[in-house]
Amino acid sequence: MEQTIQNQRKWSVSGGSWVTADVYGEPDAPGLVIVPGAMSDARVWRHVAAAVDAWPSVTVVNRRGRTPSGPLTGGYSLRTEVEDLGLILDACAGTQALFGWSYGGLIALLAANDRPLRQVIAYEPVMRPFGRHVLPDLKAAEERADWGATVEIVNRRIAGLDAAQVETLRADPQGWADLQRLSRPAYAELAALNAAPPPDEPARRADRVDLIIGQCNHGTAPYGTSFDDVRRRVTRAEVHVLPGQGHLAHLQAPTELGRLLNGLATAR
Repeated sequence: MEQTIQNQRKWSVSGGSWVTADVYGEPDAPGLVIVPGAMSDARVWRHVAAAVDAWPSVTVVNRRGRTPSGPLTGGYSLRTEVEDLGLILDACAGTQALFGWSYGGLIALLAANDRPLRQVIAYEPVMRPFGRHVLPDLKAAEERADWGATVEIVNRRIAGLDAAQVETLRADPQGWADLQRLSRPAYAELAALNAAPPPDEPARRADRVDLIIGQCNHGTAPYGTSFDDVRRRVTRAEVHVLPGQGHLAHLQAPTELGRLLNGLATAR
Protein backbone atom coordinates (compact mmCIF):
# COMPACT_ATOMS: atom_id res chain seq x y z
CA MET A 1 0.00 0.00 0.00
CA GLU A 2 1.34 3.44 -0.94
CA GLN A 3 2.46 5.55 2.02
CA THR A 4 1.11 9.08 2.39
CA ILE A 5 2.58 12.05 4.23
CA GLN A 6 1.23 12.31 7.76
CA ASN A 7 3.07 15.24 9.32
CA GLN A 8 6.16 17.43 9.29
CA ARG A 9 8.75 17.66 12.03
CA LYS A 10 11.25 20.37 12.93
CA TRP A 11 14.48 20.35 14.94
CA SER A 12 16.73 23.20 16.09
CA VAL A 13 20.36 22.71 15.02
CA SER A 14 23.67 24.53 15.47
CA GLY A 15 24.24 28.13 14.42
CA GLY A 16 20.64 29.10 15.07
CA SER A 17 19.36 27.13 12.08
CA TRP A 18 16.79 24.35 11.89
CA VAL A 19 15.95 21.28 9.83
CA THR A 20 12.60 19.77 8.95
CA ALA A 21 11.37 16.41 7.70
CA ASP A 22 8.29 14.98 6.00
CA VAL A 23 6.99 11.84 7.69
CA TYR A 24 5.06 9.17 5.76
CA GLY A 25 3.18 6.23 7.24
CA GLU A 26 2.88 5.89 11.03
CA PRO A 27 4.56 8.99 12.51
CA ASP A 28 5.47 7.39 15.85
CA ALA A 29 6.65 4.05 14.45
CA PRO A 30 10.35 3.29 13.85
CA GLY A 31 11.25 3.02 10.20
CA LEU A 32 13.40 4.36 7.37
CA VAL A 33 15.10 7.79 7.35
CA ILE A 34 15.97 9.24 3.90
CA VAL A 35 18.73 11.85 3.43
CA PRO A 36 18.60 13.61 0.02
CA GLY A 37 21.75 15.02 -1.56
CA ALA A 38 22.60 18.25 -3.37
CA MET A 39 20.14 19.86 -5.81
CA SER A 40 17.39 17.96 -4.01
CA ASP A 41 14.94 18.31 -1.14
CA ALA A 42 12.29 16.30 0.68
CA ARG A 43 9.60 17.20 -1.85
CA VAL A 44 11.66 15.77 -4.74
CA TRP A 45 11.76 12.44 -2.87
CA ARG A 46 8.02 12.23 -2.22
CA HIS A 47 7.36 9.60 -4.91
CA VAL A 48 10.08 7.30 -3.58
CA ALA A 49 8.81 7.71 -0.02
CA ALA A 50 5.27 6.90 -1.15
CA ALA A 51 6.50 3.73 -2.90
CA VAL A 52 8.30 2.38 0.17
CA ASP A 53 6.05 0.21 2.33
CA ALA A 54 8.47 -2.25 3.95
CA TRP A 55 8.87 0.03 6.96
CA PRO A 56 5.95 1.42 9.00
CA SER A 57 7.27 4.97 8.64
CA VAL A 58 9.47 6.89 6.18
CA THR A 59 11.05 10.16 7.33
CA VAL A 60 12.49 12.33 4.52
CA VAL A 61 14.94 14.92 5.80
CA ASN A 62 14.93 18.46 4.40
CA ARG A 63 18.57 19.33 5.03
CA ARG A 64 19.49 22.89 5.99
CA GLY A 65 19.77 25.26 3.04
CA ARG A 66 16.43 24.29 1.49
CA THR A 67 12.96 25.59 2.42
CA PRO A 68 11.31 25.10 4.90
CA SER A 69 14.54 24.24 6.72
CA GLY A 70 16.88 27.02 7.81
CA PRO A 71 20.10 28.43 6.31
CA LEU A 72 23.47 26.70 6.15
CA THR A 73 24.95 29.35 8.54
CA GLY A 74 28.62 30.23 9.05
CA GLY A 75 31.08 27.44 9.70
CA TYR A 76 29.06 25.00 7.61
CA SER A 77 30.89 21.73 6.93
CA LEU A 78 30.30 18.07 6.23
CA ARG A 79 30.53 17.56 9.98
CA THR A 80 27.61 20.00 10.37
CA GLU A 81 25.47 17.70 8.23
CA VAL A 82 26.46 14.61 10.21
CA GLU A 83 25.61 16.33 13.50
CA ASP A 84 22.24 17.52 12.13
CA LEU A 85 21.41 13.98 11.08
CA GLY A 86 22.49 12.69 14.49
CA LEU A 87 19.92 14.93 16.18
CA ILE A 88 17.21 13.59 13.88
CA LEU A 89 18.20 9.97 14.49
CA ASP A 90 18.14 10.58 18.25
CA ALA A 91 14.62 11.98 17.92
CA CYS A 92 13.42 9.15 15.66
CA ALA A 93 13.88 6.47 18.29
CA GLY A 94 14.30 2.96 16.96
CA THR A 95 15.21 3.92 13.39
CA GLN A 96 15.49 0.62 11.53
CA ALA A 97 17.36 1.84 8.44
CA LEU A 98 19.06 4.96 7.09
CA PHE A 99 19.17 5.70 3.35
CA GLY A 100 21.15 8.48 1.66
CA TRP A 101 21.49 9.58 -1.96
CA SER A 102 24.68 11.12 -3.43
CA TYR A 103 26.01 13.70 -0.92
CA GLY A 104 23.31 12.46 1.43
CA GLY A 105 24.73 8.96 1.01
CA LEU A 106 28.09 10.11 2.33
CA ILE A 107 26.38 11.89 5.24
CA ALA A 108 24.50 8.68 6.08
CA LEU A 109 27.63 6.53 5.96
CA LEU A 110 29.49 8.94 8.24
CA ALA A 111 26.57 9.07 10.68
CA ALA A 112 27.04 5.32 11.14
CA ASN A 113 30.52 6.03 12.52
CA ASP A 114 29.03 8.09 15.36
CA ARG A 115 26.27 5.74 16.45
CA PRO A 116 25.22 2.11 15.99
CA LEU A 117 22.65 1.58 13.24
CA ARG A 118 20.95 -1.60 12.07
CA GLN A 119 21.19 -0.85 8.36
CA VAL A 120 22.67 1.90 6.17
CA ILE A 121 21.85 2.12 2.45
CA ALA A 122 23.57 4.59 0.10
CA TYR A 123 22.73 5.27 -3.56
CA GLU A 124 25.82 6.43 -5.48
CA PRO A 125 27.45 8.18 -2.51
CA VAL A 126 30.09 10.73 -3.52
CA MET A 127 33.31 11.71 -1.80
CA ARG A 128 36.35 13.89 -2.34
CA PRO A 129 37.60 14.76 -4.98
CA PHE A 130 34.13 14.64 -6.56
CA GLY A 131 33.38 17.83 -8.54
CA ARG A 132 36.45 19.68 -7.27
CA HIS A 133 37.27 21.04 -10.73
CA VAL A 134 34.14 23.24 -10.84
CA LEU A 135 34.51 24.86 -7.41
CA PRO A 136 36.01 28.17 -8.70
CA ASP A 137 33.22 28.62 -11.23
CA LEU A 138 30.52 27.69 -8.73
CA LYS A 139 31.93 30.21 -6.28
CA ALA A 140 31.91 32.94 -8.94
CA ALA A 141 28.30 32.12 -9.87
CA GLU A 142 27.27 32.26 -6.21
CA GLU A 143 28.95 35.65 -5.76
CA ARG A 144 26.90 36.95 -8.71
CA ALA A 145 23.77 35.19 -7.39
CA ASP A 146 23.56 33.68 -10.87
CA TRP A 147 21.66 30.52 -10.03
CA GLY A 148 21.01 29.72 -13.69
CA ALA A 149 24.77 29.47 -14.18
CA THR A 150 25.00 27.27 -11.09
CA VAL A 151 22.42 24.87 -12.52
CA GLU A 152 24.30 24.74 -15.83
CA ILE A 153 27.66 24.09 -14.14
CA VAL A 154 26.25 21.25 -12.05
CA ASN A 155 24.36 19.64 -14.91
CA ARG A 156 26.89 20.10 -17.71
CA ARG A 157 30.28 19.95 -16.01
CA ILE A 158 29.50 17.46 -13.25
CA ALA A 159 26.50 15.41 -14.40
CA GLY A 160 27.64 15.46 -18.04
CA LEU A 161 24.43 16.63 -19.72
CA ASP A 162 24.86 18.19 -23.15
CA ALA A 163 23.63 21.66 -24.20
CA ALA A 164 20.41 20.30 -25.71
CA GLN A 165 19.51 18.46 -22.48
CA VAL A 166 20.07 21.61 -20.43
CA GLU A 167 17.91 23.61 -22.84
CA THR A 168 15.16 21.03 -22.36
CA LEU A 169 15.35 21.67 -18.63
CA ARG A 170 15.27 25.42 -19.20
CA ALA A 171 12.17 25.10 -21.40
CA ASP A 172 10.12 24.16 -18.33
CA PRO A 173 9.82 27.51 -16.46
CA GLN A 174 8.64 26.02 -13.16
CA GLY A 175 11.16 23.17 -13.29
CA TRP A 176 14.00 25.58 -14.08
CA ALA A 177 12.95 27.86 -11.22
CA ASP A 178 12.95 24.86 -8.86
CA LEU A 179 16.43 23.85 -10.01
CA GLN A 180 17.72 27.38 -9.43
CA ARG A 181 16.25 27.40 -5.92
CA LEU A 182 17.77 24.02 -5.11
CA SER A 183 21.16 25.09 -6.52
CA ARG A 184 21.75 27.84 -3.96
CA PRO A 185 23.66 25.65 -1.45
CA ALA A 186 25.58 23.86 -4.25
CA TYR A 187 28.92 25.67 -3.87
CA ALA A 188 28.98 25.44 -0.06
CA GLU A 189 28.05 21.75 -0.10
CA LEU A 190 30.59 20.79 -2.77
CA ALA A 191 33.28 22.82 -0.99
CA ALA A 192 32.43 21.09 2.30
CA LEU A 193 32.61 17.67 0.65
CA ASN A 194 36.06 18.45 -0.77
CA ALA A 195 37.37 20.00 2.44
CA ALA A 196 36.72 16.84 4.44
CA PRO A 197 39.43 14.17 4.46
CA PRO A 198 38.26 10.87 2.96
CA PRO A 199 37.07 8.56 5.74
CA ASP A 200 39.11 5.41 6.23
CA GLU A 201 36.12 3.22 7.06
CA PRO A 202 32.63 4.72 6.70
CA ALA A 203 29.67 3.04 8.42
CA ARG A 204 31.85 1.04 10.76
CA ARG A 205 29.09 0.91 13.42
CA ALA A 206 26.35 -0.28 11.07
CA ASP A 207 25.24 -3.91 11.31
CA ARG A 208 24.55 -4.03 7.58
CA VAL A 209 25.64 -1.77 4.71
CA ASP A 210 24.11 -1.77 1.22
CA LEU A 211 25.51 0.31 -1.66
CA ILE A 212 23.42 0.95 -4.78
CA ILE A 213 24.59 2.11 -8.20
CA GLY A 214 22.57 2.81 -11.31
CA GLN A 215 23.47 0.48 -14.17
CA CYS A 216 24.17 3.45 -16.49
CA ASN A 217 26.87 4.78 -14.15
CA HIS A 218 28.65 1.52 -13.42
CA GLY A 219 32.40 2.15 -13.82
CA THR A 220 31.98 5.58 -15.44
CA ALA A 221 32.91 9.05 -14.19
CA PRO A 222 31.92 10.93 -12.22
CA TYR A 223 29.32 9.00 -10.21
CA GLY A 224 30.55 5.47 -10.89
CA THR A 225 34.19 6.28 -10.11
CA SER A 226 33.27 8.09 -6.90
CA PHE A 227 31.06 5.12 -5.98
CA ASP A 228 34.08 2.86 -6.46
CA ASP A 229 36.12 5.10 -4.13
CA VAL A 230 33.48 4.63 -1.44
CA ARG A 231 33.11 0.91 -2.06
CA ARG A 232 36.84 0.35 -1.52
CA ARG A 233 36.45 1.86 1.94
CA VAL A 234 33.34 -0.14 2.86
CA THR A 235 34.61 -3.56 1.93
CA ARG A 236 31.87 -5.47 3.77
CA ALA A 237 29.03 -3.71 1.95
CA GLU A 238 26.72 -5.56 -0.39
CA VAL A 239 26.52 -3.90 -3.82
CA HIS A 240 23.26 -3.69 -5.79
CA VAL A 241 22.72 -2.43 -9.35
CA LEU A 242 19.49 -0.67 -10.35
CA PRO A 243 18.90 -1.72 -13.99
CA GLY A 244 18.54 0.97 -16.64
CA GLN A 245 19.08 3.89 -14.28
CA GLY A 246 21.65 6.57 -13.57
CA HIS A 247 22.06 9.13 -10.80
CA LEU A 248 18.50 10.48 -10.95
CA ALA A 249 16.56 7.30 -10.33
CA HIS A 250 14.48 9.05 -7.67
CA LEU A 251 13.07 11.27 -10.45
CA GLN A 252 13.08 8.88 -13.40
CA ALA A 253 12.14 5.60 -11.71
CA PRO A 254 10.89 6.30 -8.17
CA THR A 255 8.70 3.19 -8.05
CA GLU A 256 11.59 0.93 -9.10
CA LEU A 257 13.87 2.53 -6.51
CA GLY A 258 11.18 2.11 -3.88
CA ARG A 259 10.86 -1.58 -4.76
CA LEU A 260 14.61 -2.04 -4.42
CA LEU A 261 14.54 -0.42 -0.98
CA ASN A 262 11.64 -2.67 0.01
CA GLY A 263 13.70 -5.68 -1.07
CA LEU A 264 16.64 -4.56 1.02
CA ALA A 265 14.34 -4.32 4.04
CA THR A 266 13.35 -7.94 3.44
CA ALA A 267 17.02 -8.89 3.18
CA ARG A 268 17.58 -7.35 6.58
